[in-house]
Amino acid sequence: MIHAMKNKTLATWLTWLGGPLGLHRFYLFGARDWLAWLLPIPTALGVWGVLRVQTFGLDDVLSWWLFPIFGFSMAACCLNAIVYGLMTPHTWNAQHNPGADSEDGAGKTSWLTIWGVIIALILGATVLISSIVYSFQRYFEVQIEEAHRISIGE
Repeated sequence: MIHAMKNKTLATWLTWLGGPLGLHRFYLFGARDWLAWLLPIPTALGVWGVLRVQTFGLDDVLSWWLFPIFGFSMAACCLNAIVYGLMTPHTWNAQHNPGADSEDGAGKTSWLTIWGVIIALILGATVLISSIVYSFQRYFEVQIEEAHRISIGE
């Protein structure tokens, strides 16, 4: 049976562009990969959290839990893209192109791969920090409101 060569550059870009939808997993492991089918769930929950923030405002407690899920999912996919992009050709071909020459072109690093890694690093760090900041900000605002309510005897 002939297997199509899996290109490292394409996998890197698919992982940070469509990773939260599982596109990279479908590309690398096929339609039978259960994780590829599960990845859209936290993405959908996170998008639902964003929509709840837009609809109900920042005081919606459910959105505090849902909103960061998308950020953490996206950050994890960006980290995965960085790992893929930084793999050596030998490691890439051994894992994703078994039977191919260890120095085959599908595992080579090009400038497009490097740019994919750079963008994944910038995007992943930004999304992760933003998700953490949002989570902590909402948590501490609620704590301050509760402390104020207790202090005035409500």
